[in-house]
Amino acid sequence: MDFFLHLPLWLQAALKGIAVIIVLFPIAGICSMAERKVAAWIQDRPGPDRAIIPWLAWIPGIGLLRRLGVFNLMADGGKLLFKHDPVPGNVNKFYFILAPIIAMTPAFSTVAFVPFGAYLDSAGATVPLILANVDIGILGVFAIASISVYSLILAGWASNSKYPFIGAIRASAQLISYELSMTLAVIPVFLWINTPGAPGTLGLARVVEFQSGAGFPSGWGGAWFVFVMPVSALIFLVALFAETNRQPFDMPESEADLVGGFHTEYGSFKWSLFFVAEYAGMAVGSAVFIHLFLGGWNPLPWVPLSLLAGWLHIAHLPWLTGVLATLIFLAKVIFSLFVFMWVRWTLPRFRYDQVMKLGWQKLLPLAIANLVVYIIAIAIM
Repeated sequence: MDFFLHLPLWLQAALKGIAVIIVLFPIAGICSMAERKVAAWIQDRPGPDRAIIPWLAWIPGIGLLRRLGVFNLMADGGKLLFKHDPVPGNVNKFYFILAPIIAMTPAFSTVAFVPFGAYLDSAGATVPLILANVDIGILGVFAIASISVYSLILAGWASNSKYPFIGAIRASAQLISYELSMTLAVIPVFLWINTPGAPGTLGLARVVEFQSGAGFPSGWGGAWFVFVMPVSALIFLVALFAETNRQPFDMPESEADLVGGFHTEYGSFKWSLFFVAEYAGMAVGSAVFIHLFLGGWNPLPWVPLSLLAGWLHIAHLPWLTGVLATLIFLAKVIFSLFVFMWVRWTLPRFRYDQVMKLGWQKLLPLAIANLVVYIIAIAIM
């Protein structure tokens, strides 16, 4: 860790960026395989567990990898990468090809504002592991994440087909509707942490620092915001499902009435890019939710990383505290992704009118009322 800290800042940022992309990009494939295994578990069936490379069958333990579906994942990846990638003759080719590329951009850009761990320096202070530790962190996440709607609109419009176009229109209406509630849900969090005497910030690292009770003049310091602001957490979580187009909010790709929605005309590698973007968006959205409401890299409510490191007698080892914090954070992200998959295979898809009614008539008034309540509470305190 000391060697890393003595590197030039631009090299530190480049190495952290490469590390994050190396971890984030395979998440889509792993989530694809995990989703099938979770679906099988919920439906009481084995799921994909037959594929294997014959000349590896003699290796001890290879059967476990087969039962986990690792070889199915390899087969799917190879198929999508090397099979023929058709472009229908009736599409606008430039925008048709551009859409899946744009879909990848928000997920891999917003991660720059999201901490993925922390470590304790020699003075015992918590230093976040983040690519861009800026004071406008949450604004950067929302601003870049909102670009994702353009990829869906481009894909539907450029396909020059009615079903993809209807899916694109649904996507734009849905994302705009739930972005309002999501934004209003996080305002109380930043009003709470920017108390008198504390430096004003919109950075996610400071939210985690507050939840660890690190020096903020509030009696709630050390509590996770999911306990302090449960309504905000619920609104943000529901809006996150809608923003990532996950069931029961998968209106843009509803196969029951739109065949495949905005990506009906896509196949092979371009089709897979949309799902890489979706799963990467799920991972980044889960990370933001965890930082805002579940304590980030802190292991338990009222148990910050520094306290756990002291119990384990590793507070003097920055690299080890960094590994510990990153593992705690990744464990929370994995659990959040599991919840996404659990909900998909448990709840039926909403009708489109129900999605709009929930967003505008239920969630938005609730978010406004929640914001007013916390403004009054913070003013009184």
